[in-house]
Amino acid sequence: MTTKKTVVTTIVQKNTGFYISLYLLVLLTLIAFTSNVLASSIKDLKRQQIDEILFNIHAYYVEDLTLQNSHHIKYNNQQFERLYSKLDSYSKYLNEHELTSLFDNTNGRYTGIGIEVKNIDENMTIVNVVNNSPAKAAGILPDDIIVSVNNHAAQNRTIDEVATLIRDSEFSNIDIIVNRDNNKNPLTFHVTRRQINLESVTSELLDFGTGYIAINNFSNHTLHEVALQVAALQSHFGYPLKGLVIDLRDNPGGTLQSAVAVSDLFLQSGTIVTTKGRFYDANQAFYAKRGDILKNAPIVVLINENSASAAEILAAALKDNNRATIVGSQSFGKGSVQSLIPLGDGNTALKLTTAKYFTPLGKSIDGIGITPDVAVNQTNLSQSNKAVIIKNEHTNNNAQLLTGNLTDLQLVKAKQLLSMQ
Repeated sequence: MTTKKTVVTTIVQKNTGFYISLYLLVLLTLIAFTSNVLASSIKDLKRQQIDEILFNIHAYYVEDLTLQNSHHIKYNNQQFERLYSKLDSYSKYLNEHELTSLFDNTNGRYTGIGIEVKNIDENMTIVNVVNNSPAKAAGILPDDIIVSVNNHAAQNRTIDEVATLIRDSEFSNIDIIVNRDNNKNPLTFHVTRRQINLESVTSELLDFGTGYIAINNFSNHTLHEVALQVAALQSHFGYPLKGLVIDLRDNPGGTLQSAVAVSDLFLQSGTIVTTKGRFYDANQAFYAKRGDILKNAPIVVLINENSASAAEILAAALKDNNRATIVGSQSFGKGSVQSLIPLGDGNTALKLTTAKYFTPLGKSIDGIGITPDVAVNQTNLSQSNKAVIIKNEHTNNNAQLLTGNLTDLQLVKAKQLLSMQ
């Protein structure tokens, strides 16, 4: 399928060599294969690296921290650490391993076993298993509780520590022992760590000529995947979709370029997002080009408290341009833009907040989030539960989707709204 837009893999800022991106690094649900993107220790940095970081903070950080003419004053390590601590939580020095991981995630791939974990009641609980992953093939399920990794107990460890056990094992074969509710004895799984290509978009058919797509993150491939999934849904029906649900729940974000491009697919005109910062190229406005892939068919967007960053850009663009109805709960509220600035020979980088972004109506959602048009709160559902619910048959005329005791109230409301238009 040919879309109306040109896919660009990166947004390169003129004269700076920066790659502008939006990343949510403080996730409410941490993903095991991305939790290695953490703040590195800056205590071992060399003088040249410190000077380079100071220059970039002075020139490009979104707020003027007044570095007291840092070109002429040499900061000692203690002073530098104090200044570094004043940066926001999204600005971090990335070592070589962390930088590689970030690029891999942006390109929709990573090396691991494919589990998403969360610390629930002091238990390291698997909340999602990635499709086409070693964990999925081995039979690991959501709600399994990790007991040990390669004979190292998971109890009393942080998510980062468990991720390190998996990532840094000298062997590619990983032995994971889990507890499962309906099993009296722990289960042992042998999985092989490998590179996994992530699907950022999945889709399902709904009733009456409508469709559903879930965007799990915004990578360099998301625009292409969204266009393909929409085309596949329309091909099944044999005519244009009569409505679409876009599920952005638990989407932590991704690249600014991807969020803008996907927004543009569904807009005929109007502002998508604007960014504002201290240096010239941080101030930009992005506008929709003519051509709506759905030909103005109604859209309902689902969000929750874990919808952040690039996901909020898409939701706000469709909401403020009166293109979609937003259903769910208040989103996370990450309204800043990070630039990835190479350091030294390019093997390390400074990820620095260089701009704030604003919705088409000129509002900042930083620390606030997006307020849904229709508020529907519910207990978080894992991706696997969402998929089961979507595929389940309707049980009454209100088209409620039920799986056991699970009811996706937000999806039910979205379907109801589409049926009324």
